[in-house]
Amino acid sequence: MSLLEVSLFSLFAAQFLKIFFIRPMNFYTFFTSGGMPSSHSSFVSSLAITVGLKYGFSSDLFAIVTVFSLIVTYDASGVRRAVGQQANVLNNLIKHLEDKSFANDKQLIKEDLKELIGHTPFEVFAGVLLGAIIALANWYYI
Repeated sequence: MSLLEVSLFSLFAAQFLKIFFIRPMNFYTFFTSGGMPSSHSSFVSSLAITVGLKYGFSSDLFAIVTVFSLIVTYDASGVRRAVGQQANVLNNLIKHLEDKSFANDKQLIKEDLKELIGHTPFEVFAGVLLGAIIALANWYYI
């Protein structure tokens, strides 16, 4: 498979596995972000490892892809996770305000903010591991 095909397969595999880690099982999770394993991390780690295997782990191309991968995985576990935690706080605050009638019978927001956006470090690690396994399996067995 090409670099893009391996990476896309890794992305879709991670998204598919999310269905089984969310309770209750929900097929809608295939189309959402956040959760176990991190599809972003799986996507970029499979690309980085495949580039390393194909062009060498000391190549400039591998260095570029690795930096890109580190930024994506940091964002998945850091920035996006913080956004999800902030959404949780805001949702609770809005519910509290609406319960206390501070909103003057108006809804402050039409729907709750999405809270499952980022990943825990373990979810990112699982995504990186899945991407690595898929890249290595593709390189050595397919």
